[in-house]
Amino acid sequence: MFEAFQESQEVAERFQDLHPPLTAQSAVIEANRCLYCFDAPCTGACPTHIDVPRFIKKIASGNLQGSAQTILDANILGASCSRVCPVQVLCEGACVMHHHHQPPIKIGLLQRHAMDTFYENGAVLAKRAAQERPEKIACIGAGPASLACAAELTQRGFSVTVFDRHSLPGGLNTYGVAEYKLPTADSLREIELVRSLGVKFQFGVELTGEAAFAELEKRYDAIFLGVGLGAMHWLGIPGEDHPAVVDALALIAGYKTAGNLQVGRRVVVVGAGNTAIDAANAAKRLGAEDVHILYRRSQKHISAFDFEYEHAKQEGVQFLWQAQPIAIHHDQENNLRSIECLRVELAQDATPRPIPGSNFHLECDMVVPAIGQSPLFDLLAQCHGVEVKHGRVVVDRATGRTANPKYFAGGDCVNGGREVVDAVADGKRAGIAIAAALEVVHV
Repeated sequence: MFEAFQESQEVAERFQDLHPPLTAQSAVIEANRCLYCFDAPCTGACPTHIDVPRFIKKIASGNLQGSAQTILDANILGASCSRVCPVQVLCEGACVMHHHHQPPIKIGLLQRHAMDTFYENGAVLAKRAAQERPEKIACIGAGPASLACAAELTQRGFSVTVFDRHSLPGGLNTYGVAEYKLPTADSLREIELVRSLGVKFQFGVELTGEAAFAELEKRYDAIFLGVGLGAMHWLGIPGEDHPAVVDALALIAGYKTAGNLQVGRRVVVVGAGNTAIDAANAAKRLGAEDVHILYRRSQKHISAFDFEYEHAKQEGVQFLWQAQPIAIHHDQENNLRSIECLRVELAQDATPRPIPGSNFHLECDMVVPAIGQSPLFDLLAQCHGVEVKHGRVVVDRATGRTANPKYFAGGDCVNGGREVVDAVADGKRAGIAIAAALEVVHV
């Protein structure tokens, strides 16, 4: 089904693996470096609490199927997380090898090795439920949080349908994560595993109006909101309606799923988060000669991880600090020519203060805003009784339950935009809580 998607050869060539996989021999050697800690800090640092020593020990003993099963018991999206997780600040960051002044165990690559082998060998995962239950659950959005919730509930015997407005499932895993981290085809083969458990999908479904949600409430015993975030924020400056102004997620989705491989010769990305880095790196790999990241604060204030920043510099991306964009200019033929900026100084609290008369123009023929996504206020307002505060759905963190006991939520619409593994953890917790709630109701 989903694995029918084929990425173009050109995309594959331009976006080769950021971190090449381990060979079978190197995986065993690396696995044997592990101390298999009893009270493993790496497991505690993983939001889904994968039993890291256990899956690594199984690799060392040659039991790759058992290793993959250990990973999947905790995280149904263990393959994508092995590629996109910031392991340097999670499991590998907590590795005890740091205390021995040795490099941390390559947990992410070992996890990928186990999961790649699992998929290469047919990706068969047995269903846990002894019998089917009559209750039905709807998951809104087909991103990591909903997929984890759906898989957990299906494994417990419940009937789950996932609704999404896109033509492909996966959310940002499919549409928004850089190809050199997670190829679209790999995202979809992982979702095929979720579907094989019995999860049903409905695509192209745009839920609008309170009546649509009222109908869902009648048809389903519980509803999980894994809707993520909305459109990228715009810059709010003159000239940004030009066709050559393309937001970062649209740029990434364009080359990943629509075959749009064209970028400008000189590209300016505005923002300094991980998505901005991904977009800038993509522009370089798609052939841009000159790529700048423009940020109104200094390097120490960026939200991107340090290793992402270092990677961008290796790709040839240039950074321009303490510059505030104020207008985008084009010529008489409507060709984009430059982005006009003001130099800024930073107050003690890092608030940028424009320096009068410091205007300058940075020549470019493409501008990519990457300054975050807006909350889905309109959509969430249609969910009766669901509380939203500061653009985020308010939930009980232990269960994902909202103010309306029929609704649960997780992922970016709750946490404001964190890592894939955080969304998976949210979805799994909510799935367990939904199952517990329905089992009490129907005793």
